[in-house]
This record gives sequence, structure tokens and C-alpha cells, in this order.
Amino acid sequence: MTRVQTPQASSPDKGTNPGWVSFVGSGPGDPGLLTVRAVELLESAEVIVTEAPEHVDLVRSVLGLLEGPDGTWDGPEVVDGGFGEDGQPLTHAARAKVVVRHGKKQRVVRLMTGDPFLYASGPEEAQACVKAGVGFEVVPGVSSVSAVPAYAGIPLTTKRHREMCVVTCGEKVDWSAYADDRTLVLLSGVGSIAETAAALIEAGRSPQTPVAMTRVGTTTEQQTLISTLADIGADVRAARIAPPAITVIGDVVDLRQTLSWFETKPLFGWRALVPRTKEQAGSLSRRLREYGAVPEEVPTISVEPPRNPLQMDKAVRGLVEGRYEWIAFTSVNAVKAVREKFEEYGLDARAFSGLKIAAVGDKTAEAIAAWGLRADLVPSGEQSAAGLLAEWPPYDEVLDPINRVFLPRADIATENLVAGLVDLGWECDDVTAYRTVRATPPPAPVRDAIKTGKFDAVVFTSSSTVRNLVGIAGKPHPSTIIAVIGPATAKTAEEHGLRVDVLAPTPDVEVLVDALADFGSARRLAMLESGEPVTRPSERTASGRRKARAK
Repeated sequence: MTRVQTPQASSPDKGTNPGWVSFVGSGPGDPGLLTVRAVELLESAEVIVTEAPEHVDLVRSVLGLLEGPDGTWDGPEVVDGGFGEDGQPLTHAARAKVVVRHGKKQRVVRLMTGDPFLYASGPEEAQACVKAGVGFEVVPGVSSVSAVPAYAGIPLTTKRHREMCVVTCGEKVDWSAYADDRTLVLLSGVGSIAETAAALIEAGRSPQTPVAMTRVGTTTEQQTLISTLADIGADVRAARIAPPAITVIGDVVDLRQTLSWFETKPLFGWRALVPRTKEQAGSLSRRLREYGAVPEEVPTISVEPPRNPLQMDKAVRGLVEGRYEWIAFTSVNAVKAVREKFEEYGLDARAFSGLKIAAVGDKTAEAIAAWGLRADLVPSGEQSAAGLLAEWPPYDEVLDPINRVFLPRADIATENLVAGLVDLGWECDDVTAYRTVRATPPPAPVRDAIKTGKFDAVVFTSSSTVRNLVGIAGKPHPSTIIAVIGPATAKTAEEHGLRVDVLAPTPDVEVLVDALADFGSARRLAMLESGEPVTRPSERTASGRRKARAK
């Protein structure tokens, strides 16, 4: 990072000028390529001046901002740096004025695609800051020049090819200067690629020189076309490749055959529906992205407080007074509900002193641990109410001074756990800690996508998500891959007329996504072995689906 201080300007911490501008490179598209410093500045910014429409979603994702009912969110002011209030595109000079105006009195992040000082307007805008006496810093970003070819599996230099050259094709270029075997990286060259290729051949390059054109690189929409100088013009027209795209010319393109890693991910480009509560979708969506999928979260359940809080209030008071021997948490939501009630009363984890704690599974145990507590009982086998019962000790009049269990649960919880604990000699206070309410239907385009097979997969994490999704949006199309977290969820899915393709070997969301990825890998390998083009489930007919099940 480079920090520039002018005599006229001062840092945000000193002097009379409270403003400051940070020119931050957002990288080529993948939010994971943001630098640590870039994230720090986004988190502390008062104003963010964007460059591209996708920057708004990037900011919301990085900062974890949830949109309110009026379409706004709590967070920094986001200013469109691409268009003015009249809807017309801003010139470089006009954009610089916007940056300076905010930078004189606020902490501004000027978010720029790629790197602010590499094929960008960062230098001109920074000069405007100098002229106005506004302090600034530059946070380099990952440039598309190197990142996009890397995501396409194409190294720009090797031991055999040590030279490369970056050429901007917006103006007239003397291609005779590039007649040797240097690797060329072309920017803004999609529309003129046929003329460029012809000029390079005329200059002396072999017509069979490999060419790769990668559009919207580093994103899950990435698409790479491999051709030669002789054929690239016709191939680009046939494939209808549109900007933005990076073109690489040279023998290094051949290495893609063995080094392609991004576009060969098991779920690359899959549009995956995640029907969960909004609060719980994060870890599942992150895991899907790691495998190349595009998760789309559709809330099907809203978690709300119980209608009558008195029962919960009484149980918490009883916990503090030593009324219970055990407390059993059957979900992360139950942990959250009890913790919120503790905070309401000004209590902390010390109130659990002498109380035994049970958790239905590892994720619930992790939520308990985050509270500073440790679960005394977590099923070593099946992580479910049945698994918990299988390892729950029977009541012993000698060893157990109290025979009562506090069971904070959802309003729709089954009676199996309570009945099992009673059979073991325990008395249970089965308390409604939270209610699960069916969410409002998703927008019409999402409902249409669900019914017509535009989603490649749906990931169900409970029976209630199955029932509620079908209730608010309809049944997924037969071409859509159905992945479920456990046998009970599989049974519910089948009862609703859905064929289950993927069943997680253990009831864990990350294991479920891993199983879906295994399914995607097997499906891709089968297509390659049979000589078929690799397609997504949404690109095939229902009759063409492979009836495989990953377990």
C-alpha cells in the first residue's frame, strides 16, 4: 500500500481537514481476491464511490449488509461513480469532482475495478485530490491482466516463455512489433480480434499460434474459448463472445489442458437454491461457492419469538435458581433464543454453573462454545434427537440430585425426545423458545426458475425447508438435482414427489455440500468419458438426467 500526503492535506487523524480518500482496487471480479487492507477500509468508510454496477453487491456481501423493507441498508453511503444524477455516464473529470467533494469532509473509499493505478483512472483522480488538498492512499488490487489468465489455467510466463507484453487494443496498434513469440495479453480486443489475428499472421506469426479468450474471468460466469490465430475471428463470432474479456496469444495457452482448475470445479456455474432461514444460509453458501456454484438464498422460514414469552421467562428463572439438572439444545436457534433471553435479563454464562449441557450435534455444540460453554453430551453417532436419546443416561436417584430437564425448542418440534427422556426417568419442561413461521413467497422470477428447471440444484437442510419451499414457491423441476441433509428430510422430499439425488452421509451442511460436489464430479467425469459436452443439469432435459445417488 502506498500512502501519499501532500503539504496542503492532512491525514484523517490530524489537522482541520476531516476527509480522506482511499483508492482501492476491487480486483477482477471474485470478492475473494480483495486484499485484507481493502476490506478494512470498506468496513471503516463513510462513503464508497463505486465504478461498476456489481460493486454494490460486492460491498453488501463483504460488509454483511442486509437490505431493509424500504430497499436501504445500514452502512456507508454508496455513490454511483459510473453515472450522474441525470442518468448520464460520468466523464473522468466529473467523477473526480464527486470523489473530491466527498473526500473533503468524509472517509471515502474509491472502489475501482482491478488496480487503481493500472489501466484505470486512479492517477487522474488522485491528482485531483492533490490539487484540492485532500489526502489519499492507494491500495493496489489484483489486476485482471494476470488474474483472468490464471483462473483460466494459463500461466503468462514459464521457464521456456519468459517474456510477455500487455497491449490495449482501443487505438491503432502496430502489430508488426509483436511478430516474435512473446506471450501477448490483449485488453479491449474482442471486437477487433479478427483484424488483430490477421495482422499478426501478416507480421509473421504462425496461423496455428494458440489463442485463448476468457470473458468475465474469476467469476462463476467465466467462459474460455480456445482457438488459433487462423480461426479466432470466426470462433468468437460463432460463440458470441462479448466483452469484458482478456485474450492471451502464445504457446502458454496449451498448458490450459492440464492446468485448468477453476472452470473444472465440481459445481462450476451451477445455480444452487438455498432454502433456509436468512441467518443460517451463510456457511452453506460459502461452501457452495468454494466448489464453483452460484448460491441463491431464498428464505423459507422466519424465526420469531414465542407468542407467549412467560413460559420461557419462567424456565430461565428456574435455570438460574437451580431447578434443572440438564439443559438440552436441539438446534442453533435454541441456543440463540436462550442466549438472547439471558442478555435481556443481564445474565451471562456463569448462570450455567453446575448444570449439565447436551447438544444435538456438532454445529449446536459450536454455538454453545461460542457462548463460552462446553457441551457435556454430544452424540458420537447419529446427530439427531434419536442419537441424543441413544446416549442420554437414565435418571439415577443417587447420582442425580435433580430429575428435571430444560428443553428449549421450536414450536413445531416432535414429541419423540420428550417421550424418550420420560422413559429414562426424567421430567421435562418442553418450552417453546422460538417459532418457525413460513416466509413470504419469493419474487415471481425465482418461483418461475424453480418450476421450470433454471436451478441446477436445491439443497434442503430440514424437512421444514422442503415443506415450506413447496408451499411458497412450488415443486422444483424434475431436472433439478435434489440434495438433502438426512433420511428424515429425504422422506419428506419423496412424500412431496421429489426424487432425492444426494443424501449427506452425516447431518452437517458442509458434508451435504461435499456430497453434492462428489455428485457433480461423478456426473462431469461420466460426460467426459462418454464424449459428451459437460453441461449443467439446467441445460439438460429431465429424461436425460442420470439417476445417480451420492451417499
